[in-house]
Amino acid sequence: MILERIDQQFPGLVQDRHSFRGDATAVIAADRLLEIVDFLFNEGFQMLVDITAVDWPEREPRFDVVYHWLNLASQERLRLKVPVADGAAVPSLVSRFATADWFEREVWDMFGLRFEGHPDLRRLLMWEDFPGHPLRKDYPLDGGDAFCTQDTGTSFAGHAHTLQD
Repeated sequence: MILERIDQQFPGLVQDRHSFRGDATAVIAADRLLEIVDFLFNEGFQMLVDITAVDWPEREPRFDVVYHWLNLASQERLRLKVPVADGAAVPSLVSRFATADWFEREVWDMFGLRFEGHPDLRRLLMWEDFPGHPLRKDYPLDGGDAFCTQDTGTSFAGHAHTLQD
């Protein structure tokens, strides 16, 4: 399994680990990300399936950036989690994987997490001057801006709308 090979190559690198239904998860520090990504590529994990994030507002560091990898030859999957403090940056993978471009832009747009070295880190899903990052758990449910109100000025939050409305 890939976790054992990581342990052999990088003793002490993995801060936490678990496996669920055959999919391994490893938690590593952001400062070792590029090093481990190069190792994974050489081990056959050449498909970056996704990059996302999870917000844990009660925890420090607050966020996990989550990378999903697939080894096409063995069909082995790996999830890497990188804990990140609010305001800190994670190294960009765009120079190694073209697919990381939009994945990282989406994480920036939705969570406000920066990727150091990204060539064009700008919003992907929301408009450029959208206030905040809507997948943060402390984001206001009413959207916090004029685009999230009805003509009456009442917030959409808490209202049940149907197609007939």
